[in-house]
Amino acid sequence: MTEIYNAKKAAPRGQAKAERIARYGSMRFEEYSTQWKAGQRDLGPASVAHLESLLNIHLLPLLGSRRMNTFDHKVVEGFLQILERNGVGLAAQANAFDKLKAILLDANRLGLFDDNPVAGVKPPQYDPQRVVIPSPEQLRQIRTTGDDSFRLVCDLMSGCGMRNGEAFAVNLNNIVADDVYRITEQVNRTTCQYERLKHRKAGEYRDVPLPARVRQTIEWYADEHGTVDGYLLRHPGDPTRTFPHYHIANQWQRIKKAGQVDIPEGMVGLDPES
Repeated sequence: MTEIYNAKKAAPRGQAKAERIARYGSMRFEEYSTQWKAGQRDLGPASVAHLESLLNIHLLPLLGSRRMNTFDHKVVEGFLQILERNGVGLAAQANAFDKLKAILLDANRLGLFDDNPVAGVKPPQYDPQRVVIPSPEQLRQIRTTGDDSFRLVCDLMSGCGMRNGEAFAVNLNNIVADDVYRITEQVNRTTCQYERLKHRKAGEYRDVPLPARVRQTIEWYADEHGTVDGYLLRHPGDPTRTFPHYHIANQWQRIKKAGQVDIPEGMVGLDPES
């Protein structure tokens, strides 16, 4: 009687699993990843753009037509070996593997695999270089090689520890004390709009020390160029728009190419992806 009871109890669950396997197992990776991506509601615009880039450049060309129920650790390992042979950088390899792993783990929770297809697969070993910080003399040279906006951004990033997008959103109203600046938003590189801070909820902020030199640069820039609703940096050709990331990135590339300033090897703080 116990065996009959347990069999009847398990039948609906087993039937549901069989239906899931039949439905999703024969689905192509491209279709399955599209449905998976639609469920990633917590991603910001920049993260969505990064995910789509990884899918379109690395994952879909190699795996897009493969049926989901044919994935195993050999398929995943073969995917990584192709990336290596194609000369894809380790950072891109690691990111592509992370996204593939997330998608396959989602499928594994549906019961599509007898064995987890990423179990035992060694991920690409990406070891980022140590951050290089310029000396005070090098920083003095660097900050005066571009235009006024370049100098302001250099001082905000080096003196207050701001990210690029946070520096582009600098606002006089965020000086909450003589020696404190409140970072409340950033210019999103993807949407070109003021948005919440990276890795923070809407309305969250962080207070950072405001050195006297940086405060003087902010005040000097405001006197020289004015502000729009308190914002110092706006689009050079259209003050109704936010400050473009490429304006600083282009100057930085020209400065490095000219070779007239002592820039320490490995310094990337003003590059567009930093």
